[in-house]
Amino acid sequence: MLETWIDPAAIAIVLVGTLVATAMRCGLADSRTALGAVRGLFERSFHPTRAKAELSLQIRTIADDGFVRAEVRRFGDKEFDSLSDLIISQRSIQSLHSEHLKFKEARLARAQTATRVLECAADLAPVFGLAGTLIALGQAQGPSSQDTGLVGAIAMAVVTTLYGLVAANFLFAPLASAITRKSRQEESDRDEVLEWLEHGIRQTGVRNVSPLPQREAA
Repeated sequence: MLETWIDPAAIAIVLVGTLVATAMRCGLADSRTALGAVRGLFERSFHPTRAKAELSLQIRTIADDGFVRAEVRRFGDKEFDSLSDLIISQRSIQSLHSEHLKFKEARLARAQTATRVLECAADLAPVFGLAGTLIALGQAQGPSSQDTGLVGAIAMAVVTTLYGLVAANFLFAPLASAITRKSRQEESDRDEVLEWLEHGIRQTGVRNVSPLPQREAA
């Protein structure tokens, strides 16, 4: 019974065909971005509590030593390590937001690209399911086809159509939604940590916090 629903040829037609067509339509660069985003779903997510715990050491250093003598503390997060460098070197809380925005826009662009690629794959999977169906039915109409071959071809046609629908609705579309949800949650968490960091720096009482220079009127 189980063998009826497991057909390597049908799997190859649907999955391999969908992946190749998606890469051709979206481009290799965007496809690699999508692959990286899918891999990121299984990696450790940004943890705001851990980030606050690490950044609290930076705040304590600034409170104790001031901006001039404070040393930059890094904990492996590219954005907040960069913000720690920035706040020590420029002594400007306001500049944190513009730097944060650069990282945020880059992350959102990657997430949107990955989502678009996976949604494209979800659209193409049923098409290749139909293609597999047509291939199977075409083989069944050959002059040498017998009852056994006809039954097998019809079974492959049904299974291929099923694989296309399953791949679209239970693989590619859910992965696209998962990437969108993770991206939305991460940005919310990072915004929260940034606000906490700004508040913590201001609470240190350090006086030499300089605002960004005002732009001259054109």
